[in-house]
Amino acid sequence: MRNFLLILSVVSVLALACLQPAIEASAQMSLLAEINQIKAIDNHAHPQRLTAAGEIDTEWDALPFEAYEFTSLESLPIGLRPTNLKYIEAWRALFGYKHNDMSEEHVRELVAAKQRVMREQGDRYPAWVLDRIGIGTMLANRVAMGRGLAAPRYRWVSYVDALMYPLQNSALRKWRPRYGKLYDGIEQMQKRYLNESGVKAVPPTMDEYLSKVVVATLERHKQGGALAVKFEAAYLRRLDFDDVAESDARSVYARYAKGGEASLAEYKKLQDYLFRYIAREAGRLGLAVHIHVSAGAGAQFELSGANPLLLDAALSDAALTKTNFVIVHGGWPFTKEVAFLLNKPNIYADFSAQTFLLSPRKLSEVIRDWLELYPEKALFGTDAFQITPEIGWEEAAWFTTATAREALAMALTGMIDDGLITRERASELARMVMRENAIKLYGLKTQ
Repeated sequence: MRNFLLILSVVSVLALACLQPAIEASAQMSLLAEINQIKAIDNHAHPQRLTAAGEIDTEWDALPFEAYEFTSLESLPIGLRPTNLKYIEAWRALFGYKHNDMSEEHVRELVAAKQRVMREQGDRYPAWVLDRIGIGTMLANRVAMGRGLAAPRYRWVSYVDALMYPLQNSALRKWRPRYGKLYDGIEQMQKRYLNESGVKAVPPTMDEYLSKVVVATLERHKQGGALAVKFEAAYLRRLDFDDVAESDARSVYARYAKGGEASLAEYKKLQDYLFRYIAREAGRLGLAVHIHVSAGAGAQFELSGANPLLLDAALSDAALTKTNFVIVHGGWPFTKEVAFLLNKPNIYADFSAQTFLLSPRKLSEVIRDWLELYPEKALFGTDAFQITPEIGWEEAAWFTTATAREALAMALTGMIDDGLITRERASELARMVMRENAIKLYGLKTQ
C-alpha cells in the first residue's frame, strides 16, 4: 500500500509538471485576449498624411531619410525587412490579403486593394487604420501635421533640434563629414522656424533669439496642438548636455551670430545651454520633452553617444523638475539603465522601436524589468513608419502593436506565475502600459 501511494504521488507530480506549461499558456492567451481589447495610445510613430496623386509626404521626420546611409534593405534590422512574414499577417488584417507569399503578382493585388480602401475611406483613412489596429490615439512625430491626421485620433509631437543650432555648422561638418545631410536637414528646419517666427535672419543677440525664435516656436507648436516636442540629438551629437552658465552661452552666441566658425567646444556650450532652456520652456508650456535614446538608423550612428546615462545630470536638474521627459525607444540596448532612471518623478520611457528590433519574448523581458520597478512610467509605442511603397506605416503599426501586446502578456503572465502580482493586478498593469499612463502624462481625454 505504501509503495502504491508513493507511485501515485510521483505520477501526480509528473502529471502536474506536464500540465503546467499548458496551464501557463492558457493563462497567457486569456490575458492576451484581454490586452487585445485595450484601445491603445501609441506614444511614438511617424504616420504619413494623405497626399494627392504624384505628391510625396516629406514631413514625417525632421531629418532626411537618405542621410542614414542604408546601403540596402538587408542593412535594416530583420524585423523591418520586407521579407518579414509578419507583414503578410498585417496585409490580411488590414486589406484582406488572401495569399501566403509575397510574389510580385500578389503584392500588386495588395497595392490595388490598399488604394481602393484609401479611396473609399477618403480623409477618414488614417482613423480607419487605427480602428483596425486597436489604437485610440497615435502621437505623430512630424514636422507638421496634415490631411487625415486630425485630433483627437492623431496628436502632434514637433521637432526642436534645429533650435539648438543657430550658428554656422561648418566646424561640425568638418568634424563629421558623413553627417552632412543630417546638418542639411537641421539648417532647413532652422530657416523654417525663423520664417514662421517672422525673423529674416538669426537675431544679433541671444536674448532676441530666445524670445523671438525659441519661445515663439514652442508657443506656436503648443497653439498648433502639440502635446510634446522631440529631440533627435543623438543623431547629431552626444547626449551629454552640461549645465552651462548663461554668460558663457551668451558670449559664444555674441561672437558668432553674425558669422564665423565656432569651435566644437564653443558650439557645444551654446547647444548645451539651449537644450536646457528649451526643455525648461517646454515644461512651462505643458509640453513633454521626447528624446531619442537608443541605437539609431544608419551606418554612421555612434551608439556610445546615445547611452541614457549621459542624460543623468540633465534629467536630475532641479530647474527642470516641471518638465516631463520621455525616453523614446527606452534606451535600447541600455534598457536596464533606463529602468533606474525611471525613479526620477518626471521621467517616462516607451518601448517603441523595440517592437521591431526584438521578438515578443525578448521584449517581454524589458517590459518586465520596468514593471517590477516603476510600472507607472512605462508607455506603449510602435515607431511605425513607411519602409517601402508596399509596406507603409500602416503595416508597421499593425505588426509592432501585435508584438507589443504579446510581449506584455508574456511579461505579466511570468509575474503572476512568480507570485509577484495577482491576475487582477495584471489587468490593471496592462491598461496602464497600453493607455492609462499616457492619459495621465499628457492629460488626454479618453479615446
